[in-house]
Amino acid sequence: MASGWAADGAVQDQIDSTISDAVAKARSQLHNGESATHCLECGEPISQARREALPGVQYCLACQTELDKKNQHQAGYNRRGSKDSQLR
Repeated sequence: MASGWAADGAVQDQIDSTISDAVAKARSQLHNGESATHCLECGEPISQARREALPGVQYCLACQTELDKKNQHQAGYNRRGSKDSQLR
């Protein structure tokens, strides 16, 4: 069933697109290659367990957490839109 001027399945298409975008962004942020032994930000040693769990890691857990907080994406719009916005 279509809603407004949207085609059948448009809502699912938007959901799929949002998920695909999130997966692509996460994959682009994965590291590969040799892990650093010391954090590039603070210089503290990176634990062996962290280096084995995440190949290519460059930051200690504390610095990576702070970087993730700074880079967290905040959705600023409704991708799906609403019927009211289509009628204006």
